[in-house]
Amino acid sequence: MAYPKVTIVGAGNVGANAALLLVMKELADVALIDVADGLAQGKALDIMHMRSNEKFGPTILGTCDYADTAGSDIVVVTAGVPRKPGMTREDLLSINSSIVRSVLEGALPASPDALYLFVTNPLDVMTNLAYQLAGLPKQRLFGMGGVLDTARFTHAIAALTGAQPEQIDALVIGAHGEAMVPLPRLSTVNGVPLPQLLSDPQIASAVQDTIQGGAAVVELLKTGSAFYAPASSIALMVAELLRPSGRVLSVCARLEGEYGIDGVYMCVPAILGAAGIERIVELQLDAAELDQLRCSAETIKEQLAASMR
Repeated sequence: MAYPKVTIVGAGNVGANAALLLVMKELADVALIDVADGLAQGKALDIMHMRSNEKFGPTILGTCDYADTAGSDIVVVTAGVPRKPGMTREDLLSINSSIVRSVLEGALPASPDALYLFVTNPLDVMTNLAYQLAGLPKQRLFGMGGVLDTARFTHAIAALTGAQPEQIDALVIGAHGEAMVPLPRLSTVNGVPLPQLLSDPQIASAVQDTIQGGAAVVELLKTGSAFYAPASSIALMVAELLRPSGRVLSVCARLEGEYGIDGVYMCVPAILGAAGIERIVELQLDAAELDQLRCSAETIKEQLAASMR
C-alpha cells in the first residue's frame, strides 16, 4: 500500500512522538529530520523495531539531509528550543526565529508543494514569521496551537464534571499563550452549555487551568516541556488533512477580515482538507468574547514586531 509522505522537522520529544503516532495510526510514511547527527536516525530505527510487534504498515526514515524529505505531502515543523521552568513562550522568540528561517531554507526547495504545519513556540509568532518568509498561499501554511489548547480545556472540563472527553465539545481560540480565549459559553457537555453545569468560579478555574496547562507541565518536568499532548494534536491535524471528516478544529490560520481582524495568524475554528485550510468558521461571538479575541490579535502583532527587530 502506498502512503502519503509526511516530514517532521525536529526529532525531539514532540517530533518523535508525532512520528510514532502517524505510523501507528497508519496515516503516512514519515521522514524524521534533525540537525543533530544520529538523533533522528536512532529514533526512527527504534520505532521501526516496533513494526513487527505493532503490525503497522508505514515506514519511518531518520535523516539529517533535506533531500530525503523531498516530495512530502505535509511538512510538520517542531524544531526549536523548548521552554524551561520560568520561561514563557515569548522568551523563545529570538532563538526559534532563526531556527524557523533555517528550516524553511531546507524544506521548501525539497517540498515546494507541501502543506506546512508549524508547532515551534511561540506558535502564533513563528507561524506569522514563516508566512512572511515562505511566500506560500495562506491555506497551505498554518499552525497547531488551538487543538492543544482545546484538548487542555476539555481535560479541565472533564475533571470538574466527571464527563468523558467524547461527551465534551469545547473550544479555545486566540493566541497560543497567556492571551488565549477559552469559550465556556460555546462549550457543552452532552449538548448542555457549560454555564448551565458549572458555577462561575468553577468555569474560571477551568479557564485558568487551560491557560496555565503548558506551564504546569513545564514546572513538573523541570527539564523540558509538554510533548505527548502536542504530538497527539499534530496527529489529529494531519489526519484531518489526509482523511478529511469536516470536523471543526481550532487552527492557527491567517485572518484577512474574519472577526474584524486583518493580517495576522491566530487560532480560530477552521475545517482542514487536502488543500490545507478549506474554510475558516466564523462563530457568533458576544461583545466580550470578540473583544478578547481582538486583544489577543494585538498581542500577537506586538510580539511579531518584536521578533523582526
